Amino acid sequence: MNKRRDQVRVVTPEDREPGPRTPGMDRQQAFATEGTWSGFVRTEAGMVSGWHHHGGCESVIYVLTGAIRVEFGPDGAEAVVAGPGDFVYVPKDVVHRESNPSAEPADIVVVRSGTGQSLFNVDGPEPG
Repeated sequence: MNKRRDQVRVVTPEDREPGPRTPGMDRQQAFATEGTWSGFVRTEAGMVSGWHHHGGCESVIYVLTGAIRVEFGPDGAEAVVAGPGDFVYVPKDVVHRESNPSAEPADIVVVRSGTGQSLFNVDGPEPG
């Protein structure tokens, strides 16, 4: 496939590449450029991911199916829950983890903007 940057392109599900790894999450990369990353992520029902952050990248998540719960803040004490049709914004450097509280797989689309490494797996959030 021709990968010129000045050309409109399509990535089919079969064309996706494995994305950065966090335990409990199946990330599939669609596009990665100097300033953005986009892809598809599936989390199985009941799954809880490892703690991580995205460095200097901010993330926008769109929930297609299932539900996601994002824990963050001191001791991970804060959380938001989103379902199909909802958007979630995760700022730069925010340590968080995702879980799927629904009975079906959660499929989400993620778009990140920023530069540098986009995934840092960590032991947990800052203490409160």
